[in-house]
Amino acid sequence: MTEQSSRQRSKSEISISKGWVQGVALVLVFGFMVMGVLAYRTYTDSMPMPQQVVSEDGEAVFTQEEITRGQNIFLTRGIQQYGSILGHGAYLGPDFTAEYLRLSSEHITDLLEQQGVQEPAAATSEMQRTNRYDEESGTLVLTDEQISAYQELQGYYADFFGDPTTANGLIPNAITDPQDIHDLTAFYAWTAWASAAERPNQNYSYTNNWPAEQRVDNHPTADILVWSAISLVALLVGLGILFAIYGRWSAKLGWKGNDTTSLKFLQPGEVGITKAQRSTAWFFLVVALLFLIQATVGASVEHYRVELQGFFGFDLAQIFPFNLARTWHVQLSLLWTSAAFLAAAIFLAPIISGREPRGQHLLSYGLLGALALVVVGMFGGTAISIYGPEWADGSPFFSQQWEYLDLPRFFQVLLAIGLFLWFLIIFRAIRSRLRTESKFNMPWLFVYAALAIPAFYAVGLLATNETHLTVAEFWRFWVVHLWVEDFLELFTTVMVAYIFVMLGVVRRRIAIQIILLDVILYSSGGVIGTMHHLYFSGTPVEHMALGAVFSALEVIPLTFLTVEAWTFLQLGARQESRTKAPFPHRWAVMFLVAVGFWNFLGAGVFGFLVNLPIVSYYQIGTSLTANHAHGSMMGVYGMLAVGLTLFALRYVIPPQKWPERLAKLSFWSLNIGLAWMMFATLLPLGVLQLWASVNEGYFEARALGYITQPGNVALEWMRLPGDVVFLVGGVLPFVYITWLGVRYGVKATVNRMEPETLFVEEHPEAREDRTGNPEAALAVSTSVSGTVPSSRYASDRRRDEEGEETTP
Repeated sequence: MTEQSSRQRSKSEISISKGWVQGVALVLVFGFMVMGVLAYRTYTDSMPMPQQVVSEDGEAVFTQEEITRGQNIFLTRGIQQYGSILGHGAYLGPDFTAEYLRLSSEHITDLLEQQGVQEPAAATSEMQRTNRYDEESGTLVLTDEQISAYQELQGYYADFFGDPTTANGLIPNAITDPQDIHDLTAFYAWTAWASAAERPNQNYSYTNNWPAEQRVDNHPTADILVWSAISLVALLVGLGILFAIYGRWSAKLGWKGNDTTSLKFLQPGEVGITKAQRSTAWFFLVVALLFLIQATVGASVEHYRVELQGFFGFDLAQIFPFNLARTWHVQLSLLWTSAAFLAAAIFLAPIISGREPRGQHLLSYGLLGALALVVVGMFGGTAISIYGPEWADGSPFFSQQWEYLDLPRFFQVLLAIGLFLWFLIIFRAIRSRLRTESKFNMPWLFVYAALAIPAFYAVGLLATNETHLTVAEFWRFWVVHLWVEDFLELFTTVMVAYIFVMLGVVRRRIAIQIILLDVILYSSGGVIGTMHHLYFSGTPVEHMALGAVFSALEVIPLTFLTVEAWTFLQLGARQESRTKAPFPHRWAVMFLVAVGFWNFLGAGVFGFLVNLPIVSYYQIGTSLTANHAHGSMMGVYGMLAVGLTLFALRYVIPPQKWPERLAKLSFWSLNIGLAWMMFATLLPLGVLQLWASVNEGYFEARALGYITQPGNVALEWMRLPGDVVFLVGGVLPFVYITWLGVRYGVKATVNRMEPETLFVEEHPEAREDRTGNPEAALAVSTSVSGTVPSSRYASDRRRDEEGEETTP
């Protein structure tokens, strides 16, 4: 081995201080250790599900099996995509826990009045709060008045779900079987009992006194108030520490441009693409079409809030009820954004490795086919599940599941398998690059982040339709929060950092620091902060305490990103100003800047607003939740998906066919439309709904009658112009751009390329940073002799030994 190659191989060591790695390890180990303890507590001390519910005479009222079957009906018939249970679900229908608690309490009070009981309201509260559950026998005893209320509400729900019209936004005769109504009411009754009955040796209920209900003396607990205050203090302290650290080490933290490097960017048309990269054009077209369907269905979901039985004169609920529309809207939002990230990773993999394995494009097309099968299964399976034919009962192909995990079981498993196959495709593409790399350099970070995508989605398989509600909530929010808000965030940070390394705008060392800093900041709050979803789901109080404090800390990395947004925006502009060759990714970068804006506003500000326990106590399941969801999901992951798509398609679409003006139109229309949607409708309506919840009651604020009040309907109509701008000016141009990628995409001409570079002139120090070659003079001589210097990567050295020519 020569002295030069020895030096090159030594460069496989980690490019930054090991202190960064130790910091990441400490944060992740601590976070998941705490989550392990909370998982144990969830299984052992959540609200109990009784083996049987009996009268004071021992006569059976309903059983655990019937409660579980009622939960299954609630999910498979899409009721959680119409209303909510314990605050979680859709926002058109009522919260069925709060509704049952209110109606049963009123019924009990009426009975007590008829019996001549003095102060029947106080007696009702005492009756509902008294815990008659025997843990040893698993038996819950209800009073005669509570049983009478249960029987009365069976009739109420039989009328509600058996309505032959679409007056409630559901299909006619949605649920008519008496046993189904019996079991569904048992499920509601169980959650309502847990929301009022006091925990043993405590003065608050299993759900921390949620929902707010004067008739059972449900009011904010001391824990809710105290931990809200502590979380505010934690946020202020965290922000102070952030700005102190940033002020001291700002020169070493964040997005720092490669100021010493003069670059000439390879223009689209000068960059050869591989067959797998060419295949991503079809991915992106499918992504855009799913986006179009999702946005259009979302418009119909919104219209139900202004016209329950008329979609501009057409009774849409006859064939496309609200709960089916919302199911598709939510699932498509996850599918199209995730598919864009998968395709972007496939596109980047050959650039990372410098080569593409044989047959990689076939695997890519196979993955696209699997995605199409999942989408078709989602459309058909959820529709059949909601309509509920007897032949589909219990089928893994046609049984809808928990909100956000709505895919029928077979297609959920298929999607998880597909994500693991996608990881193998990525690993196969860059494994030659990994052999001589430190386990914490960028190629390996790319692999770790990619592996987290299927791993944390698969956790959702633990939440089945028969799983105890509280336990299911714990695991499904690993997907909703950890998968979406933490590890997808990490994966996209890795991809964005890699893109700027490839463009020569950021040094590898800086990019690695950004990625590890992202892991530390996001995971410090994000992992344990998952528990802010479970304040009122029947978990022990420590879930609320830890969830409140650590979810407040999630605002800190979003603040850091906002501080760094201007530097991020200038990365490409600085290089563009130094060369005649234009920066080819203006609008892709603009979408990434928009991600930073919406990350801070939608996920940070509006997320923190709804995550404070005292605010969440009154607003959960209102339009403030929807406001946060749209700002964070579309504002962050939607904009990011579009930006990554434009980046890849810039090299697939021939330069003469690239529609720069349409990319600009799409950018401004999507952002203006989203802002209009939130500030004209969702935010003001959410504030009014929060006020009504505090002033009048949570039950009143969630009632269909409140939502359809004339003033609220006027606010809903104000959203229409923003929806038109979003769809016509934003989504349609994006669809057309992706169509150009399929229709006019350049031919695949290479299977090897210069690793990690999309530029052709670089300063010697920059080349050393990218390739690991300390001989800067060799890099300078390359521009004269045309000989590519040896790299520290095994794949590059094998290529050099074979005498193969590098294709730019």
